[in-house]
Amino acid sequence: MVRSNRKEDEMQYRELGRTGLRVSDIGYGAWGIGGSGWIGAQDDESLRALERFIELGGTFIDTARGYGRSEELVGKVVRRHPGDGLIVATKVPPKNGEWPARPGVPVEQTFPGQHIRASVEESLRASGLDAFDVLQFHVWSDEWVGHGDWLETVQALKDEGKIRFFGISINDFEPEQGLALVRSGAVDTVQVIYNVFHQQPEEQLLPAAQENRVGVIVRVALDEGGLTGRITGDTRFEPGDFRARYFGGGRAEDLERHVQALTADLGIETDELPDRALRFVLAHPAVSTVIAGMRTVRNVERNAATSDRGPLPKDQLEILKRARWERDWYVEPGKTSRFE
Repeated sequence: MVRSNRKEDEMQYRELGRTGLRVSDIGYGAWGIGGSGWIGAQDDESLRALERFIELGGTFIDTARGYGRSEELVGKVVRRHPGDGLIVATKVPPKNGEWPARPGVPVEQTFPGQHIRASVEESLRASGLDAFDVLQFHVWSDEWVGHGDWLETVQALKDEGKIRFFGISINDFEPEQGLALVRSGAVDTVQVIYNVFHQQPEEQLLPAAQENRVGVIVRVALDEGGLTGRITGDTRFEPGDFRARYFGGGRAEDLERHVQALTADLGIETDELPDRALRFVLAHPAVSTVIAGMRTVRNVERNAATSDRGPLPKDQLEILKRARWERDWYVEPGKTSRFE
């Protein structure tokens, strides 16, 4: 797709692996606007935020079949901007409805070809779009490489013009689960959690993606809001909001202590932390785009400005490197595994 000559263009752009697509380095994560998991989004403000993202030069938008009304809202806005070079990625949920993928579960139970095709057709109907630029599986296990009919189905959907490229969304905090697929040459993009606290992808996944020219889409760069500095031990979430569990069991208090120490080490105010957190992720050369959740115009404008600020000073990057704090908070408090 060709970018338009918009007057307001504060974004920077990067190659999305070997796809030939150039994407805004700040992408739009559309989970939060769909009403599924994140509570409190208002459609009017969500639509304004997405429009503002496009005005400021944003081109990459990430949604999913499992994000409630997200695909519908994304499609409504994208259809208003033909020729503006917008790049839309969506995801197929696993047929068995299990997040993350459990070890030993065959791919025939998660991504059989018939299910993939039906999900894509439903996503196209919901969004009103003719095709998706990137289709991703919403969970992944490297046990599935070489098994099932998913790869043939993906190729058929490409041949039919319903999708352009194929990717996976790697299980939360399991970056090594995508290594075999990345090295197989069968995937164009990978989406992975990577942030100041969770730096594990730097060990194997990001170098492998760079070597194999696979585009990297980073999610949860702000730790579900933990790296915005706005969540404290006194923060409360509405019933049904997944963050009530994510930050539950004393975790918000632990987070507050870590954030206070980090901002003190950096010598910054708390409201400057999102900028540093996003620029930390963008400092890695393997990263193509960071999909930040932006439900308000204010957040869009803040993150767009981050795109234009350039690399972090070396001393701040080193401080952020030392802030690594590996923990999987998707596990419920008191448990040691999501499979318990």
